Amino acid sequence: MKETRFLNPGMNQILRASGLAGMLALSFASSGAVAEQYTWTDVPRIVAISDPHGAYDALVRTLENANVVDSDRDWSGGDTHLVITGDLMDRGADSRKVMDLVMQLEGQAVAEGGMVHLLLGNHEVMNLVGDLRYVAPGEYAAFAEDESPEERDRWYRIFGARRLTIGKAAAASLRAEFDKDRPPGFFGHRQAFSRDGKYGRWLLEKPLMVVLNGNAFVHGGLPPLVAELGLDALNDNLRSQVSDYVAQMGVLNEAGLMDPALNFYRHAEHAESLAAMTTLSAEISNALQTITDLSHSSVHSSEGPLWYRGTVGCGTLIEGDRLTDALRAVGAERVIIGHTPTRTRQVLARHDGRVIEIDTGMLSSAYRGSGHALIIENGELWVASERTADLKRVAQHPRRVGYRPGNLSAANLEYLLAHGEILSSVIDEAGRRIVEVSDDDTTISAVFAKDENRKGLNPDLAAYRLDRLLGLDMVPVTVARELDGEKGSLQFVPARTRTEKYRTGSGGGSGAWCPLSDQWAAMYIYDALVYNPGRAPTSMLYNTENWQLILNNNSKTFGTKRGRPPYLAQTPLELNSFWTRALAGLDDDTLETTFSDVLDKRRITALAKRRDQLLED
Repeated sequence: MKETRFLNPGMNQILRASGLAGMLALSFASSGAVAEQYTWTDVPRIVAISDPHGAYDALVRTLENANVVDSDRDWSGGDTHLVITGDLMDRGADSRKVMDLVMQLEGQAVAEGGMVHLLLGNHEVMNLVGDLRYVAPGEYAAFAEDESPEERDRWYRIFGARRLTIGKAAAASLRAEFDKDRPPGFFGHRQAFSRDGKYGRWLLEKPLMVVLNGNAFVHGGLPPLVAELGLDALNDNLRSQVSDYVAQMGVLNEAGLMDPALNFYRHAEHAESLAAMTTLSAEISNALQTITDLSHSSVHSSEGPLWYRGTVGCGTLIEGDRLTDALRAVGAERVIIGHTPTRTRQVLARHDGRVIEIDTGMLSSAYRGSGHALIIENGELWVASERTADLKRVAQHPRRVGYRPGNLSAANLEYLLAHGEILSSVIDEAGRRIVEVSDDDTTISAVFAKDENRKGLNPDLAAYRLDRLLGLDMVPVTVARELDGEKGSLQFVPARTRTEKYRTGSGGGSGAWCPLSDQWAAMYIYDALVYNPGRAPTSMLYNTENWQLILNNNSKTFGTKRGRPPYLAQTPLELNSFWTRALAGLDDDTLETTFSDVLDKRRITALAKRRDQLLED
């Protein structure tokens, strides 16, 4: 009889142990299946953590300081709901201990009136489907005692037979080659994550998203797919993609046709080559087709909720409406996410508090961070950490246009540019005046642009101020500064950047956290507003870490013409609700107050006219 799945995994475990699951399943059989619960209300206290990555000790300290476990590592949270937004494993050696602790806490929490919600992260899915790129040697070693010598020998014989077939029969090195990709514990690990294995069976029951008290929790972010599917279908469909993949991989592994050490990104290719054979059973053919079909499914995609970084990587002008639609579709006002370690290794609020980022790099050896727990109680948000139980408020996601030393804030950069010591000044090959500015602790580069006339016209400084008003976050920090008796501005020059010319030549940018097409669309609206006659490839920089677009060299902007610049004459400019709101906020008084010292009246008037035209169009 198929087991009935009840409302929470902890209850499932208790019922299995007591032998009541079968009897309760019979009582539900006549009335149909019970829909799985993904939404909870009136939860008195919520604690959320993310991305332990095998950092067992840090996880325990964090849970202790959040009053979820006691000194014996048993549940002490009472009716608290603990949410873990995925990535228990990979990179850290103690992943198995982390999983065992979470399994233990699930049952203990239910007994105390609480609950543990473990969500699938991309690394749970990777381990289930055989994407083993980030499994640490210690993680395999934890399964060495569970490994079947017969299973290892079976795959060695298969491996050896294939090497003989393709003429690679150097027997002396064959075992070493085999063991290199299959260290001790490898086959025990793969069995444990199979459909019938201890951890595979457990993880395949987990959802991708839950909503508690109007707070959505998911690993990566909220791509458009979330608004398309809604909460129930998202969980059901994507979890089915994983379970179907794992089941059919099991069929192929059992038949000796799909080496568990084969790179995940070669699964589909290998399945297609096997499918070309004519002597396959219907079961094998179905398994091969399933692997081929699901290798590129939503659960593995950067446009799926486990891998999506747009919620973090895109500004509100780009992401705001997508976020609104997704939250509405799942019945939430806010989303809590992991996956992307925060730059400051603090819990951060983004998009006017509608997004809370809680991946603070708990595995310090890999991410140089520490554990933090978000606590939601009585409508208030607090943060505990592995270092202290003293509660702090959630910090704001900082404006960050380009890499800077020490993660300097925009305010700190402004102060350094305005008051730091000028160490050097040179003319570069592009004719720009590059200066080095220092405050003894930090040295940065900047480009100096002198005012264009005695009235103090400075388009670069105006461009930065407008960027701040809009919340665009694409123009580098720029301040007024006098250099060698000349009035002008200093604009921060971020390190680790590439130009648009480089990007087009190299084909880079496909992994941009915020899709390039969305960033370009925002640039076009901005350039129409400031009447940029042309955006040269050298005035489009990219942060090579995440392909964030940076708009430098705005010296030709803020002319007196109306309408669109010629290079945008045929380009559709679509304003979403957040762009509309931002432009409407640029009232005439704000423009006069903000720009009167860097633009003359004619240019301010022209800016207002272009604002109105964009809103009308």
